[in-house]
Amino acid sequence: MEITQILLSITLCFITLLYIIHIFFFKTKTTVFSFKKYPILGTIPDFLSNRHRFLEWTTHILSSIPSHTAVFYRPVGGTHGVITANPANVEHILKTRFENYPKGPRFLSVLHDFLGTGIFNADGPLWRLQRKTASFAFSMRTLRNFLLNAVQTEIISRLNPILEEACGLNRVLDLQDVLERFAFDNVCKLAFNVDPGCLNRSGSSESEFMRAFNEATELSSGRFLYGLPMLWKIKKLFKYGSEKKLKKSIKNVHEFAEQIIRLRIEEKKTKKNDYEDLLSRFLDCIEEEDINRSSLSSTKFLRDVVISVILAGKDTTSTGLSWLFWLLSLNPNVVEKIRVEIDMIRVRSKKMVGLTYDYEELQEMHYLHAVISESLRLYPPVPVDTKACLKDDILPDGTRVKNGWFVMYHIYAMGRMEDIWGEDCYEFKPERWLENKVYKPNSPFRYPIFHAGPRVCLGKEMAYIQMKSIVASMVEQYDVDVLEKEKRPDYLLSLTLRMKNGLSVRLKKRIVHHMNA
Repeated sequence: MEITQILLSITLCFITLLYIIHIFFFKTKTTVFSFKKYPILGTIPDFLSNRHRFLEWTTHILSSIPSHTAVFYRPVGGTHGVITANPANVEHILKTRFENYPKGPRFLSVLHDFLGTGIFNADGPLWRLQRKTASFAFSMRTLRNFLLNAVQTEIISRLNPILEEACGLNRVLDLQDVLERFAFDNVCKLAFNVDPGCLNRSGSSESEFMRAFNEATELSSGRFLYGLPMLWKIKKLFKYGSEKKLKKSIKNVHEFAEQIIRLRIEEKKTKKNDYEDLLSRFLDCIEEEDINRSSLSSTKFLRDVVISVILAGKDTTSTGLSWLFWLLSLNPNVVEKIRVEIDMIRVRSKKMVGLTYDYEELQEMHYLHAVISESLRLYPPVPVDTKACLKDDILPDGTRVKNGWFVMYHIYAMGRMEDIWGEDCYEFKPERWLENKVYKPNSPFRYPIFHAGPRVCLGKEMAYIQMKSIVASMVEQYDVDVLEKEKRPDYLLSLTLRMKNGLSVRLKKRIVHHMNA
């Protein structure tokens, strides 16, 4: 009798095992699973073993598939999804079926503690309302001029002296750190007209704001890398480890931002506010549009808006520029072409070396614009972006997407696809962006560096203004020698493609003939 029960139990276990194998390997055979898939655990083991090299791992898989799309299956934790580097799919997700692919609850919940319901972390009517107001503010020429003036001031009064000192002392400089401090000062000026003084370390509480902001960004983005999403929620519940540190850093960021916003609202009431920053423009737009003033002008809401803007501009330009200067160190011929273009503009406008360039002069720098675009193609500051599927759908390449699945479009991989960019897709070749020496933009769905569709980045033009201003000033005055440039820098797994150990450089002053103004 006991033997019969044992045999029966073994038989039932064997049947169960066969059923599981059937479910995972045969029932879904109409879908291509290009990641290694294991019974019960799905793709989790493969993900965990390749998490440290996620971009290269997924790029290799997507490039080996004709559709450049693969299904990611994680039954434990319930996270299933699709990863794609197909431009047709990207257009479908970001434009054609825009309403079916919002940020989604997973993305919103991960960043909610830090960003609240700011424009970067909102969906539906709330996002549309913020987008309308922000679009109007960003379209104003005065805001563009305000940013350009801030960039020019920062270059002349802070960046140039730092570079000059490092050059004179032959000191190794972490250029990524310098660029991050530059970007943080500028984006805070743009967001709410506060100068943290981080580049020259003149601030105190303001510099603490940058430290807390950096920590909050890193720890919040780390939540996306858990094999099981429930783990960070458990740590948060018990205020343990990284979640305890995250709570403290977020508190510091929020308190600093709210203090500035309360002061600005009071100034607005007494008509003393003549600032031109985004916060002031946002308050002006709310007043002019007369839309839901009580909720939109609340301190918490405005805090979420400006923090989202700071996050969007804090690391993106500095990260993009860091990779650009590494690429330039490997391509001295490109540097010389940039200098020829800048020199022509400088001579024509009778500028002295070291002076910054105005908006019209920056617009004339077509080759520099192409150089920056090409660098961003190979090393996009935001390498991937994720949406959520609301209703079952079929992508243009035939991939089925189910309700609740995530859909990730892989920007880093798209820059390395031969059928998008040609056989030389791995080469740094700015000329691919030029036609008769004039910059020619590409489709945003082939090149979604600044997103695309209704959520296209509002700060794209301002990002180019900042990057072109910095590159033009530095390349004109210095030879930038990257240490150990033959080895590609490692990057951090974060929201942006930051270099893990910074970018160590030595500077050498160039001898350039000055023009009399």
